[in-house]
Amino acid sequence: MKIMVYEARPDERADLEKQAALHGVELSVTDAVPTLENASLAAGCIGVSILGQGCIDAALLDAYHALGIRYLSTRTIGYDHIDLDHARSIGLRVCSASYAPNGVADFTVMMILMCLRHYKQALWRGQVNDFSLTGLQGREMKDLTIGIIGTGRIGAQVARNLSGFGCRILAYDLRRNPAVEPQVTYVDFDTLLAQSDVITLHMPLLDSNRHIINRESIAKMRDGVVIVNCSRGELADIEALIEGIETGKIGALGMDTVEGDEGIIHADHRVDILPNRNWFYLHQFRNVIMTQHMAFYTDAAVSSMVDCGIGGICQMAAGESCPTELTGPVQ
Repeated sequence: MKIMVYEARPDERADLEKQAALHGVELSVTDAVPTLENASLAAGCIGVSILGQGCIDAALLDAYHALGIRYLSTRTIGYDHIDLDHARSIGLRVCSASYAPNGVADFTVMMILMCLRHYKQALWRGQVNDFSLTGLQGREMKDLTIGIIGTGRIGAQVARNLSGFGCRILAYDLRRNPAVEPQVTYVDFDTLLAQSDVITLHMPLLDSNRHIINRESIAKMRDGVVIVNCSRGELADIEALIEGIETGKIGALGMDTVEGDEGIIHADHRVDILPNRNWFYLHQFRNVIMTQHMAFYTDAAVSSMVDCGIGGICQMAAGESCPTELTGPVQ
């Protein structure tokens, strides 16, 4: 059995070799992002494994299906880059990745602390030997209310991490998580917006929550609110974020992912001219921290993502249960 692996990073190569040996499969590996133009690379394969920089739309899925591809894995937790409905309709089975929530949860708390302590500005000053304190006075978490939107595995771990800081923790989710109830107080969405000093997002991107952070929701927040997003960029309307920063309604942003970061993150653009003016305009504010979608990026998580990417295809092809399958078996 042969699997085509797109978007392979150097840090994945050793784990890919291990998975190939473990499952007795042949891997064809490229660092290219999957497109219609390079779909033919998957000829002779039964499965394709990807990351998240490509748009896996109906046309590309059809091209893969015509080549004999029957299984697709994304080595990411998010899957909004894949047209799952079309995949189901043509009988192409899809699975995602899974990894422990600790890495993203730890990164989230780090982002909160850096925003509260003005670390971006402090770092810039220190690099030019400016060690003044003006404008750098921070706030302590024990005095604040933190609102967590989404209490799945990662949101719940954020709550556990934050419980040691002595802050009040509010949570909102359509489905309450009994495991996290000792650490949080569940409230409705508007109450969380109105009472939180810091709001952190931990949801998959769905049509129902796209731009859940928008002008209307920001208007309901406390003045000077800190917003952290280590989830999916399109949960927040970038235009509304810019407006919130410009007016001072938003006190700080800690963004590991921002709407429109496709084609920007995970690449070196030092000599490039890039046209995404909103993204770069937001990036330049002194109270906006934007990282390269790296909250997930730990040794343990990378290994688990590769495991799911190759192992998931092998499980589906063998008729075994795949815990991260998104489409269900063909009837």
